[in-house]
Amino acid sequence: MTITSPEEFIRLRASDEPEEYRRAGQEDAPLSVWRELIDSFPEMRVWVARNKTVPVSILSTLSLDPDPLVRSAVADKRKAGVEILSRLAQDSEESVRLRVARNRKAPRSVLGLLAEDEWDEVRSIARKRLAQD
Repeated sequence: MTITSPEEFIRLRASDEPEEYRRAGQEDAPLSVWRELIDSFPEMRVWVARNKTVPVSILSTLSLDPDPLVRSAVADKRKAGVEILSRLAQDSEESVRLRVARNRKAPRSVLGLLAEDEWDEVRSIARKRLAQD
């Protein structure tokens, strides 16, 4: 199935029915629906980022969001790619950089940036991951 409108996504996300709630996290939607959600419903941005099918172009937009919770959700995404993860590796929020360091798909180039991070925990995780590869 496909989510056909922002209102449907919001209804599914707010549902007490496990099957409907699951749909909000796992079903795709047209690009126009994702764009309208992030433009008109800022409180849904973190949930858009957590959807398993959200396009990389939407993740790129969300990686610039003012809310660090949204950027952290993007940093968790395996499909975020080098460009997005590189941007988030330089984020002002430690929690966002930590999520990038823990992202299984973070490339060595990004981990190299984080291996010199100002925060001990980020630096430590990045260095451990670089040593494992």
